[in-house]
Amino acid sequence: MLALLYSLTSGGLTGLLFSIKGATLGLALLLIPFMLGGMGAGDVKMLAVIGAWQGPHFVWLCFLSTAIVGGIISLVLLSKSGRLWQSLKYILFAFLPGTPKVNAFGTLATAKAGEAFPYGVAIAAGTLATYFLR
Repeated sequence: MLALLYSLTSGGLTGLLFSIKGATLGLALLLIPFMLGGMGAGDVKMLAVIGAWQGPHFVWLCFLSTAIVGGIISLVLLSKSGRLWQSLKYILFAFLPGTPKVNAFGTLATAKAGEAFPYGVAIAAGTLATYFLR
């Protein structure tokens, strides 16, 4: 809300529209993973707020950076738990035609201790990387 008010006062209706576009894109990018149970609502709201402050172009780059950081964190955690190869096989079989599909990933609600990590960490790191590298 503060980002929208700031954008309105500093940029008028154009600034407000810029902020709304960024917030909407940030929300839309993580809405499907949230609806599938893969992340919490706080992560979705966090990206929407980043979009409201920085606009749609920045939030798109931030989303891509966040995906890279989140992937790296996932690879590290899976390799430390000894489940990296099993997870890679599930992903491979999910895309090969004619192979049985197994819901191997589950949701946040079905995750055991240590199977999920706070994605806000990846969002924060991806946002910082985007900010400093742009």
